[in-house]
Amino acid sequence: MAKVNYRFALPVSILKEGKTFVAYTPALDLSTAGDTFEEAKQRFEEAVQIFFEEITSRGTVNEALLELGWQKQNNDYVPPVVVSHQTENFSFSSVT
Repeated sequence: MAKVNYRFALPVSILKEGKTFVAYTPALDLSTAGDTFEEAKQRFEEAVQIFFEEITSRGTVNEALLELGWQKQNNDYVPPVVVSHQTENFSFSSVT
């Protein structure tokens, strides 16, 4: 089986939820968690590796990435670009 190399930059957000760190990328709709920032980052790298191994072994790279909003340029895949990442304030009322 031929080896396939992928190289691209992914937007990754690492959030702290209580004592847990959560790493998430909208480009793959993929997240993972760890007890520390470094553990979440390491697990995220492993999750990305597994994701690409799976779609490659299944032969669904094109379908999976295009469905996630990636573009194919020549023979390369380009992930969607995050154009804004900010905190917004919201309020709502609820009737119970």
